Amino acid sequence: MAKKSRLTTAAVQIGSAVGKVDGTAHRTADKAVKAAHVARQELMELSKQVDALTQQLKKSTKRLKAALK
Repeated sequence: MAKKSRLTTAAVQIGSAVGKVDGTAHRTADKAVKAAHVARQELMELSKQVDALTQQLKKSTKRLKAALK
């Protein structure tokens, strides 16, 4: 079996470090994508609520104007 040189050992250590960092980056990116998805869903729900309140306000305004005539 061939001897491992210091260069080979250093390359293995560098590769291991890069692999760990890459895995961490992928996990972090995955979490960010999930958080963005949840935020988008919450924003859509809030948008629907605002639309419903707007419609309700329009109806109330219409009734009030009719009552004041």
